[in-house]
Amino acid sequence: MQVNNNKHRVVITGMGVVSPNGIGVGAFEQAIRKGTSGIKYLPELESFQFAARIGGVPEISDELKQHYFPKELFKSFSASILFGCIAGREAWLDAGLKMPEELSEPDWDTGAILGSGLAGADILGGTAVPMINNGNTKRLGSTMVEQCMNSGPSAYLGGLLALGNQVTTNSSACSTGTEAIVDAFERIKAGHAKRMLAGGSEGSSTYLWAGFDSMRVLNRVSNDNPESASRPMSASAAGFVPGAGAGLLMLESLESALQRKQRIYAEILGGAVNCGGQRQGGTMTAPNSKGVQRCIRSAVELSGIKPADIDAISGHLTSTMADPVEIKNWTEALGRKGKDFPYINSVKSMVGHCLGAAGAIESIATVLQLYKGFLHPSINCEDVHPEILKLISEERVVRKEMITDNLKIIAKASFGFGDVNSCLIFKKWDNT
Repeated sequence: MQVNNNKHRVVITGMGVVSPNGIGVGAFEQAIRKGTSGIKYLPELESFQFAARIGGVPEISDELKQHYFPKELFKSFSASILFGCIAGREAWLDAGLKMPEELSEPDWDTGAILGSGLAGADILGGTAVPMINNGNTKRLGSTMVEQCMNSGPSAYLGGLLALGNQVTTNSSACSTGTEAIVDAFERIKAGHAKRMLAGGSEGSSTYLWAGFDSMRVLNRVSNDNPESASRPMSASAAGFVPGAGAGLLMLESLESALQRKQRIYAEILGGAVNCGGQRQGGTMTAPNSKGVQRCIRSAVELSGIKPADIDAISGHLTSTMADPVEIKNWTEALGRKGKDFPYINSVKSMVGHCLGAAGAIESIATVLQLYKGFLHPSINCEDVHPEILKLISEERVVRKEMITDNLKIIAKASFGFGDVNSCLIFKKWDNT
């Protein structure tokens, strides 16, 4: 085990993603570069009398499932477990590691923090509750608890990969995926692990999405045109589009990565997590702007950089009335406005809001942009919101793919119910 000197640099050596617009890092990269939407009309939402009947759901065939897992195993998976295990397995192999043997020693140096907003909601609402209400408790089966528990995805992944370090689940609403990466970064930096898989997984479930539909925060006016429904930073945004999927990044100490001679995608310079206390305008569902700004500033300071060093921002940006507020918070936190503001884009324009997995999927997009030298478009933003244009120049909103060799640092932030915030600073790897 490494010495606890709190000075270990942390890099990214592997990634795995299950997204509505692409399964696997290669397919996901091509989709975000082209501005390909994964949002579709979902007939089951109509049958449940939802007003909003669109969403972003990864399409995984039985053939693809069998490529990853034995049939008897994936049959007992909830969607969140399935997505998380596929993404985690991909990140593991992408990091140059081998799948463990059945009777192998646990990998005591590697762990996982795999978060979720509400893992197992599909199994709980679709199977467990109806059977219990009908008095069929004895027919629930021996795996019902592990399918429904929020730690199910991390627990299954820990067994799949024989992980022996910390294996746990965090849950902080829409901040979950980004927060998991911050927590894993801190664990490696402190010397408590050499490697940590970190990210989030969220299954698609009418039982999870119904609450948002009843709040009238989902886009219910674009059922006939799903691909144009998610409109971050747009004046015609009409609510967010729910999504599902998973993203896992293999975080590793620089010493371990160099010793293994493993390819490095990017470095994490620092991160911060905080809460606005549901005060000063912050509520259960709205952020305290001071809290958001403090979180961003803390991440910048802990990373040892200046606000002027940030080249781009991967925004939280959900296609709601909160988007202009978020942009204002960025301008205040960084002290940068107009043409001086960093470039900004939103993955949610193509995949919707993947809730607990959102920050992780968006972090993978961030790392890909640094590694490959491009900025992906925010689609459906032909009409930038006028309140945003009062703060930043229109040219800073990325609306078509930009190829650039000048990307060095990208900030990624997420904000969630409960007035919770998280922010990460990623740097292009240059071995300095």
